Amino acid sequence: MGLCAVVMAGGSGARLWPLSRASYPKQFLTLNSEKTMLQDTFSRLAGLDITDTVTICNEEHRFLVAEQLREINQSGSIILEPKGRNTAPAIALAALSISDDPILLVLSADHVIKNEDIFAESVRKAIPIAETGKLVTFGIVPDEANTGYGYIKKGGKEGEGFKVEQFVEKPCLETANGYLSSGDYLWNSGMFLFRASQYLKELEKFREDIFTGCVSAVENATVDSSFCRVHRQSFEACPSESIDYAVMEKTADAVVVPMNAGWSDVGSWASLWDVTKKDKHGNASLGDVILHDTESSYIRTDGALVAVIGVKNMIITVTKDSVMVADKNSVQDVKEIVKKLEDQGRMEWCSPREVCRPWGKYDSVDNGDRHQVKRITVKPKAKLSVQFHRYRSEHWVVVSGTAKVTNGNETFILRENESTYIPVGAVHALENCGEKELELIEVQVGTYLGEDDIVRLEDRYGRVK
Repeated sequence: MGLCAVVMAGGSGARLWPLSRASYPKQFLTLNSEKTMLQDTFSRLAGLDITDTVTICNEEHRFLVAEQLREINQSGSIILEPKGRNTAPAIALAALSISDDPILLVLSADHVIKNEDIFAESVRKAIPIAETGKLVTFGIVPDEANTGYGYIKKGGKEGEGFKVEQFVEKPCLETANGYLSSGDYLWNSGMFLFRASQYLKELEKFREDIFTGCVSAVENATVDSSFCRVHRQSFEACPSESIDYAVMEKTADAVVVPMNAGWSDVGSWASLWDVTKKDKHGNASLGDVILHDTESSYIRTDGALVAVIGVKNMIITVTKDSVMVADKNSVQDVKEIVKKLEDQGRMEWCSPREVCRPWGKYDSVDNGDRHQVKRITVKPKAKLSVQFHRYRSEHWVVVSGTAKVTNGNETFILRENESTYIPVGAVHALENCGEKELELIEVQVGTYLGEDDIVRLEDRYGRVK
């Protein structure tokens, strides 16, 4: 029997700051392979009979999701959440949006699974259980007394799995050691398998408020290309709750199937170090890194040379706008730095210096009180919106490629080393009419340089309000 894969791609990944940011979280990053974590999630479905897919993401990430799925030739619907409401409502949106009442394989887009064959085999073992009306969760066979995961206590046998006797919150180390030695506990993976109608039945039974809100959100949804936009007011009024609290801890039909596939939720820099290839000294390094007398550390740079001397158990991460240094035993506190940045109104908490757009990307290479310089890259045949600005002028200089430019009442072609000046208030547009990427330097000058000083008149990506 075919399955419908439901991939949850929301979340901010704050514990992997500064690499992961609210506007570009970890599921869209290449952390442990040449593909992004979202793409890896879809790739590991190859060993299963998947007949349909649904991806659930935040509205602001819709183009990131669409582009990354296009790169791996993955089709399927994309449901947009206007605001994050945790996993119970997100899964309900998928279950309500799919016809024919399939069995849903619910996965997170930000997990690492090293042995995809064992993953697929565990799913196949769980299918007969789900077909009987049970709600299956996958429990990871623990290999250490980890205090960063919730646990599931196994009960009596149920097919290839076990009845769930108890869900347990993240324990202290002493308790975790007891769980490990008993052999009765599994890590809570956050992966599930059940029939859509059965999940909705249990959700309505235990959390009718969530069920009703999601029904209204889907019934009043609109479809825009491959995007399903649920009704904003209905969904934002829906309570925020995890599937564990809303359903799995309350239902009498919860079953756990063990999985021993090299799983990690990559929830911190320490867990990323765990799953990354290391040298003989236990160091995982990526980018332009030179090490001396360094052990058991994770060092990553996106540009500048990083030289590390005489340290042990350290996390050092360098991006284009931030440097983060932490003891490996303190990486759970990275979220405290993110909170301080947010409280101070600093953009580093949510946005990287290089920002992706549906047409390409831009890198803010310099800025001051009245100026900003960006390096803009436009994909072949892509076009920025027809727009104007109220507070800033712009000067474009083409570095490589061929640009079709609209500037006021004129439309013309610019090539390498050619430029144009766009006054404040002038309607303008930029299109890459070539077969290669277009690169240009944009110099902005004005009293206000924020991204919200963009008035879009036309846009092929549906961003005109």
